[in-house]
Amino acid sequence: MMTKKPTPLQHGALNQCFGCGQENKTGLRLKFFVDDVQQVVCHVRVPRRFTGPPGHAHGGIIATLLDEAMSKANRQFGVVAMTRQMEVDYLKPVPLMMPLELTARHVSASRRMHRCEARIANREGIILAQATALFITVKMTALRT
Repeated sequence: MMTKKPTPLQHGALNQCFGCGQENKTGLRLKFFVDDVQQVVCHVRVPRRFTGPPGHAHGGIIATLLDEAMSKANRQFGVVAMTRQMEVDYLKPVPLMMPLELTARHVSASRRMHRCEARIANREGIILAQATALFITVKMTALRT
């Protein structure tokens, strides 16, 4: 079965966003794509500056990656939402400087509540960490300073 090439996610990112802002020199500068099943995909290598245990990513950065991907799973449908609650399962240590695939999908919606899930896998497809979260929609004007 042939799948189409993932398309870049047009999400109107704020340029200083720690996760996806391309002008934030200390941020992650993540670039997201949408595949043919509406899953958000990002290929990433965690830089050494985010070391936790020797040779592996800090748990806070792992959570940040998962949260950012789930946020983009909402944004692909035009939903602007903030994380209300997130649960992370740290399954295996996440190595630094190795190719990883970060994926997320929008699971359900009810009124202002949106549920998403995400995972980080290594190149062999082994899931290293996964998360679920509840997001609450907000008006874009509430985010302006």
